[in-house]
Amino acid sequence: MAEQPFVTDIQTLRTRARQHIEQGAVTPGYRAHRETVIRLLNEALATEIVCVLRYKRHYFMASGINAQSVAQEFLQHANEEQTHADQIAQRIVQLGGAPNFSPDGLMTRSHSEYIEGATLLDMIKEDLVAERIAIDSYREMVNYFGNEDPTTRRLMEGILAMEEEHADDLASLLEELGS
Repeated sequence: MAEQPFVTDIQTLRTRARQHIEQGAVTPGYRAHRETVIRLLNEALATEIVCVLRYKRHYFMASGINAQSVAQEFLQHANEEQTHADQIAQRIVQLGGAPNFSPDGLMTRSHSEYIEGATLLDMIKEDLVAERIAIDSYREMVNYFGNEDPTTRRLMEGILAMEEEHADDLASLLEELGS
């Protein structure tokens, strides 16, 4: 098989890199529709913030015989969701956008809901439903970003993997407490 030449010559890369330097990491080779990517990331940011708030409430409100271990799981998930929110906000800024942390409209931007749950089992179920929403939503985002924005795709793939782990943890808790 013949050796494939590098697609762009070095001088062209150097020249392009000097153009529009105020755009930072967004070079002329960025092929995704940046406004759509930023909108989707702001929706994911809102989703993560809502999840942090719900998990934190569940952490503080957990009561009953199994509450201590379940509350620790809620707290761990809240902290991981906060990390996701921070990563998403950072990527939005890298793309030249502004992360939307405004509480106004948070629930309309979020894909998941904020349902409190009255009992420990209700809380676990609501968190599991929210994780399942995030899984499907983020999987669609990963497919949308594809090769047009591989950096954002990889970010969301990592977050998606953690959301799947959260769902698995919650399903296990549900099974343990249901028996």
